[in-house]
Formats: sequence, C-alpha cells, structure tokens
Amino acid sequence: MNHLKTAILLAGLTALFMAVGFAIGGRSGMMIAFVVAAGTNLFSYWNSDKMVLRMYGAREVDETTAPDFVRMVHELARRADLPLPRVFIMDNPQPNAFATGRNPQNAAVAATTGLLQSLSPEEVAGVMAHELAHIKHYDTLTMTMTATIAGAISMLANFGMLFGGGNRNNNNPFGVIGTILMVILAPLAAMLVQMAISRSREYEADRGGAEILGRPMVLASALAKISGAAHEVPNYEAEANPATAHMFIINPLSGARMDNLFSTHPAVENRIAALRALSQQMGGGGFAPGPAPAARPPGGNPWGGDPGPRRGPWG
Repeated sequence: MNHLKTAILLAGLTALFMAVGFAIGGRSGMMIAFVVAAGTNLFSYWNSDKMVLRMYGAREVDETTAPDFVRMVHELARRADLPLPRVFIMDNPQPNAFATGRNPQNAAVAATTGLLQSLSPEEVAGVMAHELAHIKHYDTLTMTMTATIAGAISMLANFGMLFGGGNRNNNNPFGVIGTILMVILAPLAAMLVQMAISRSREYEADRGGAEILGRPMVLASALAKISGAAHEVPNYEAEANPATAHMFIINPLSGARMDNLFSTHPAVENRIAALRALSQQMGGGGFAPGPAPAARPPGGNPWGGDPGPRRGPWG
C-alpha cells in the first residue's frame, strides 16, 4: 500500500510538471516537460544521495574518526536487518539528522554536530533508529526524488512567468491567464504533494525506529529536546535549499520565510503522543523530558576519535 501511495504521489508531481509545460508551450511544452521530468527522475535515482550530502557539507566518518557513533549506527542496522549504511557528520550547530540513498544497499545516515553534542547517546540512538526506519521503508529515495521534482516545478513555473507569459500560440488554450495561474498554483500543489509524502512517512519512521530500538520514549525524548532548538538555531544550508527540508527528522527551516507556510512535518506533540501510545502497547513507561546535557566545546567530538578537518559544502 505504501508503494502504491508513493507511486500515485510521484505521478501527481510529474503530471504537475507536464501541466506547467503545457501552460507555457502547449503540447510541445508538455512533451519537453515530460522528457525533463523523466531525466530528473533518472538523475535523482542515481545521484540524489551525493547531491544532498555535498549540499550540507557532510563528511564521512568511520570507526577511527568517530568509533562510538559508527558502532552504534551499525548495531542498530543489524537489529533492523539492514546492510551497514555509510555514516556522515555535518558541521552544523542545529540538532538534526537525515537519511538518504536509493536503496538499503546504497544508504547513508547523517547527523549534525549539534545533535551529537546536545543529546544523550541513547537519544542519538533513537534518532538514528528513526533514520534507519526511513531506509528500511525505502523512504529516502521517495523523499529525495520528490524534493527534486518539486524544486524543478517551481523553477519551470518561474521560467514561464519570465519568458512564457506572452505566448499566444493557438495550440495553448490557457494563454496568458493560464500561464499566470499555473505559475502561482503549480508550486503550491507541488508543496502539498511533497507535504503529504513526508508527513505520513514521519509517523511510520517514528514507529519503525521505536521498534528497532525497543524504547519508544527514548525517541520521544529526543524529539522533545531537538524540536525547540532546531527552530532557534538557524540551518543556513536548509534555508537556501528548502525543497530538502522534509528529509530531516525535524523541520530545519526557521519559519521566517514562505517555505514554512505548509509544514512538511507533523506536529512534534502529535508524534510524541503516538510514541507514548506505542510505548504503552509495548509495556514501556511514561515520558518526562529531561534537560539537555551541557554543550560541549565547539569542535569537540563526543563520539571518540579525531573528527578531522572541517570541509566546505562541496566535499
């Protein structure tokens, strides 16, 4: 059922892309948009993980540079019956994390230094279990491809506003008014489809991560701690690339821009309530979020080993 829903949503985004092309250039514009959409899908399938990791300046770590963190992720992957993913750390003070990759055999998880420095090891394990659940459900491919197509729709609509508004081709019944409406409505519709994918996936990944870890309230505690901090500490890379916001465990955007008009994540309170109900089903105890541990010195590595030199956004 999840695969069917994903296919329908991705087909909807592709149809939106073609509709924008039709509004700009008639039938020929629609065919061009279809070819571009197909090429975008193909490119995203093979390169989405590399694109996103480079975008956020993520550096790969191993059992030499971050032994405790890497061993913990690998142990969780074994519990989830998954291939061992590549592990990355992003030099970013905002506590957050995401997973990427076209399938479990080519997957990666990435956590910010802010996350590793502000949560307990158990809470970090809860966050990583959530990301591994995304990998197990094949969400990483879906969400990354959705982000790519949604961004392409917005770019095409903007192109139509600049260069296609005066198209009066008889094969295009929309005309100028249709183009203007498409420019306004297509990015909004793409945002709604993108939101529908990511919001449902977050609940499922919360449940899957809690089952991998075996302690739902540990993940609930992590969500409670990082949700407030994530909106107080800016993530400049995410602000510059808002189409990727739904990939993170907590929305990384500040809310100061129109990008947060429709949230790509469910309310944290609702996610915690769902985890609390799951904990009761599993026989777990209640949840009372405790204070976050004291911040470590900048550049410190709470997971052992030498973190290595800081790199720029392109590796």
